[in-house]
Amino acid sequence: MDVQIISRDQLPDHSLVGADHGGAGICVIFADNEPGTGPSLHKHPYEEVFITLEGEATFTVDGREIVATPQEVVIVPPDTAHGFTNSGGGPLRMVNIHVSPSFRTEWL
Repeated sequence: MDVQIISRDQLPDHSLVGADHGGAGICVIFADNEPGTGPSLHKHPYEEVFITLEGEATFTVDGREIVATPQEVVIVPPDTAHGFTNSGGGPLRMVNIHVSPSFRTEWL
């Protein structure tokens, strides 16, 4: 596989699907959430890794609340119900890595 350089402006929905880019083994979401917003509970058959770059996120993971800041990385195990909300007063910027070449999400 050749090196690829992909502009984020060219990614639909701010998401990179590895299967669409030479079979890379991950998918990435570049998340920008306003206060009070975020995805509802869902799960995946693979791990999801959340890297907070700016702001504060409150995660619900298997019924447990976890607050994450730019000092922390959250790793959610496969088949585990999770969601998050921007619980800070400003923007929430995160990189969310799905350890799979394609997205597989079950909304709960």
